[in-house]
Amino acid sequence: METLNRLFALSGKVALVTGATGGIGGALARGLAGAGAHIALHGTSEEKLSALKEELGDSASIHVADLSGGRAACEGLVQSVVSQCGRLDILINNAGINRRMPAEEFSDDDYAAILAVNQEAVFKLCQAVHAPMKAVGGGKIVNIGSMTSFVGIGTVGIYGMTKAAITQLTKTLAVEWARDNIQVNCLAPGFIQTPLTAQGQWAIPERRAWLLSRIPAHRPGTPDDLVGATLLLVAPSSGYLTGQVLAIDGGFLAGASWNNP
Repeated sequence: METLNRLFALSGKVALVTGATGGIGGALARGLAGAGAHIALHGTSEEKLSALKEELGDSASIHVADLSGGRAACEGLVQSVVSQCGRLDILINNAGINRRMPAEEFSDDDYAAILAVNQEAVFKLCQAVHAPMKAVGGGKIVNIGSMTSFVGIGTVGIYGMTKAAITQLTKTLAVEWARDNIQVNCLAPGFIQTPLTAQGQWAIPERRAWLLSRIPAHRPGTPDDLVGATLLLVAPSSGYLTGQVLAIDGGFLAGASWNNP
């Protein structure tokens, strides 16, 4: 237990989880809280955030912000966390949006909306947390990518473009901020079944069958499948681990399941 605490305990750390009311965000918030961190819960609905805070108790605080609001919104969110919690050690850049349609049908509004949250807000939040992390001797940033960071998937062209950009941003910031003891990594979830996707792609029999045929693990991922890797990336044990993109995908990128019957 002493070794586990030394390597993985997050007591005294403050972690900002954006998009905390979603399936993945909620799982990561619970996991980080279980490791001892105080969780700054971000979302756009105070009602949903309040329900999650009630579950986590004093180990959580609520911070409402619309990340499509640009630099002011991102900097205001970080200032809110530091003001209420006294410090900021961990940023989980989880918030994101998606719109599905053929590439030729995306409007300028669709394009701008997806970029504002998935790409611009991620960069501006990283910028905003740099100073408070440096002030406490270092920090951890985990950006959330996607399978679309690596492979083309139809009808999500703009989403995929932003997620590919996030992997490169991760590497660049890792190089620049290593001098400040800030480790920057990226998780790329595979096909995860959340309350939202359970009513979408996983609810369509043909789509579900196709997905399972491509995943060597032969099952959907769950939000809890991402918790362990996240804890590794934000723990004291990962001080020399930076600039990496870790796919949590049941083997999807390693090879199609028909090669592994």
